Amino acid sequence: MGLTGSVLAIDAGNSKTDVAVVTTDGDVLATARGGGFRPPAVGIQTALDTLTEPVTEALHTASLDSVTHVSACLANADLPLEEEQLAAALHARAWGESVEVRNDTFAILRAGVAEPRGVAVVCGAGINCVGMRPDGRTARFPALGRISGDWGGGWGLAEEALWHAARAEDGRGAPTSLAETLPAHFSLPSMYALIEALHLGHIPLSRRHELTPVLFATAASGDPVARSLVDRLSDEIVTMAVVALRRLDLLSEETPVLLGGGVLTAGHTQLDDGVHTLLAARAPKAVPQVVRQPPVLGAALLGLDHLRTDAAEQERLRSHFTAG
Repeated sequence: MGLTGSVLAIDAGNSKTDVAVVTTDGDVLATARGGGFRPPAVGIQTALDTLTEPVTEALHTASLDSVTHVSACLANADLPLEEEQLAAALHARAWGESVEVRNDTFAILRAGVAEPRGVAVVCGAGINCVGMRPDGRTARFPALGRISGDWGGGWGLAEEALWHAARAEDGRGAPTSLAETLPAHFSLPSMYALIEALHLGHIPLSRRHELTPVLFATAASGDPVARSLVDRLSDEIVTMAVVALRRLDLLSEETPVLLGGGVLTAGHTQLDDGVHTLLAARAPKAVPQVVRQPPVLGAALLGLDHLRTDAAEQERLRSHFTAG
């Protein structure tokens, strides 16, 4: 039987899934972790199968068969249509009486604010931005890569770094130390050798993300081309945040702007300073802060929002995830 006033919170990213079962009193009954959630690669049902193990483990630990509400923040739920499809598929699993699916960026936003109000920009493998108000209004972007106007994220930065380094080595572009630092990361002597290794699959595609920290290190050493890419990322992050603030009519009032994802939480001084400087100039009322709380907390809080719990219960839940 289910427990009245319980939430199954799911934060499913490309690389891992975190699950928590919480009560409307703010108590955490169980947590579990599983693998990545990649419906574009494996299909919706197979992707949902990867959630079954951590969900089953958490429900068993909580001595429950089901919950009142499932609050799922899922990677690759980029469009409202995809959220609807995933919600229907989750509902069919009978883990909860009701189901709400959001893009996983909403989990990071909600984890960092005391109420569902603010804007979050996430820069990890990709880049995305969402905003919300307590009245239910949201702002979001498709976040589907270049076809939806996106620039940045770890993968995008690695590609840009490769592009500039290749052109520097063969003479089509401006000189940059990236032409040495990128191949050196893989113990290769030149960009030509790196291009060949990537093209022939000697270096797997999945390892390209390793070049993003190399780009930031090269920028920190003073390389003008690398620094220009970091500056461009700062501008893109702030542009997304300001557009979301404007859509929600929040530019004129003090509003948190949450920064999350591996790139934005890594402590890159040039990037951090650039974001703060540009945000202060374009949205003086915005209050930037890095989110270090686990996103599953945000998914759980969104579930408690749905069940209309009070601030005291939500703070009790927050203290569980932030203790220590």
